[in-house]
Amino acid sequence: MYAVVVIRYGRPMEEVAQVTPDHRAYLAGLHQRGILLASGPFEPRTGGMLLLRIPDDNPSLLEQIRNGDPFHQRGIADYELLHWAPTIGVDSLDRL
Repeated sequence: MYAVVVIRYGRPMEEVAQVTPDHRAYLAGLHQRGILLASGPFEPRTGGMLLLRIPDDNPSLLEQIRNGDPFHQRGIADYELLHWAPTIGVDSLDRL
């Protein structure tokens, strides 16, 4: 199963910038585990997006990932958690 997480900043950019290194370190750990496929900020920088691969037998992992993110823990951003079932390009995603 795949998931998309839309992150929207709820605090001033000065506060976002203070937590960004911790947020990115957290995401790097998810990437090393093969969970995070891609991530990055929006332009203009109002938030960002994560593309995740979630095991079919653990759908609650998506909430756990959000809860572990320093942006969430410190009240920096709001999260929209979307389970996603791609139909075109899924072979390419599966190879990542």
